[in-house]
Amino acid sequence: MSPSPANHESRITHHVLVVGSFNVDHVWTVASLPRPGETLSGHYHTGPGGKGFNQATAAVRAGASTTFVCALGEDLGGQLARALAAADGLDLREHSSEAPTGTAGIYVDHDGRNSIVIGPGANADLPLAHVQAQRDGIHAAHVLLAQLESPLASIEAAFAIAREAGVRTMLNPAPADAQVPASLLALSDVITPNETEFCAQLARHVGERVDASTVASRDDDTLHAWCRRLLPHGTVVVTLGAAGCFVSHADGALHRDARTHYRVAAAKVQPHDTTGAGDAFNGALAASWALRPDAAFADHLHYANRYAALSTERAGAAVSMPRDEEVRARFA
Repeated sequence: MSPSPANHESRITHHVLVVGSFNVDHVWTVASLPRPGETLSGHYHTGPGGKGFNQATAAVRAGASTTFVCALGEDLGGQLARALAAADGLDLREHSSEAPTGTAGIYVDHDGRNSIVIGPGANADLPLAHVQAQRDGIHAAHVLLAQLESPLASIEAAFAIAREAGVRTMLNPAPADAQVPASLLALSDVITPNETEFCAQLARHVGERVDASTVASRDDDTLHAWCRRLLPHGTVVVTLGAAGCFVSHADGALHRDARTHYRVAAAKVQPHDTTGAGDAFNGALAASWALRPDAAFADHLHYANRYAALSTERAGAAVSMPRDEEVRARFA
């Protein structure tokens, strides 16, 4: 649902609100991803991450005024989140949890591919009441963005509050094993799965079994038909890594595009670490949509693709998110 002009004018200018997770990432760079029973040596570093924080960091660095609603532990991880949010000018609305701040173990191979294991910690303790207390902030937003590393009930409540005021809603249905209810999809104006997440939701909601490795090579009409069955009244953006992305709009929700479905090519870069690239795409897409609500959706996708591509040339998740001026200089 797009906001009416009157609602749009009353909101904070160019504002994105993200509901989601913060993790402390523990990252090992190895020659190849470990197999069962295998012990490898690699380079270790640690830093901030979590899909919610990555996306909020991308949104604020892409130029949008951004609020981040989350749960943090009273530990060093929570202190790190608060310090980084303050440094980026990110408006942090946290619930203080008795659980430890979330963590993630990440392996990255020499091609930049990654495998990730999440320890939810405080992220699983984001209360419904805390989200409901953000009603005024959600109503003031131009775009609400969320993922699924936080309790589903809290995410769905945020989307319902956004829908009350006609705020645009973006759902990144990640990780792929998240049990996304049909009621949450119905509250989503845009969903942004990668190939694996797209296939998981097709199987869950449409009964269509598709091999994720074949999605990028499927013809556009087939992809569009699947998207329309998955989200009949909204927009589906399937991110395809180095192949860019595929977008499918419902007939009545083109978001100023001329076509119902098409592809956007990926920007050419030399990837070093793809960790957080999907989060970079989502945060940048939300920011671009908030900053230029009258532009064609394809323009926002081109920007998000470039933003995400540039993030892969740097190591790390949240720390790899570029600033808007860097993106524009790189792809001038």
